[in-house]
Amino acid sequence: MTHSARTKVLPRLTRRRAARLLGDDTGAATAEYAIATMAAVAFAGMLVVIMRSDEVRGILSDLVRRALTVE
Repeated sequence: MTHSARTKVLPRLTRRRAARLLGDDTGAATAEYAIATMAAVAFAGMLVVIMRSDEVRGILSDLVRRALTVE
């Protein structure tokens, strides 16, 4: 049941009590987007750290060299 449907059904005096018991989900989607964005940024940061290592650079350079070499 949506928040607006709940407020139509419940009398005025019990709306506040019901909101406390049922929880108000206003802003829940925004919080979920914020958490997903933070996770994506953390993942991107990890990739940057991994890609900056000399070992990974060497592997990628080797891969590109082999792909461009015609035998």
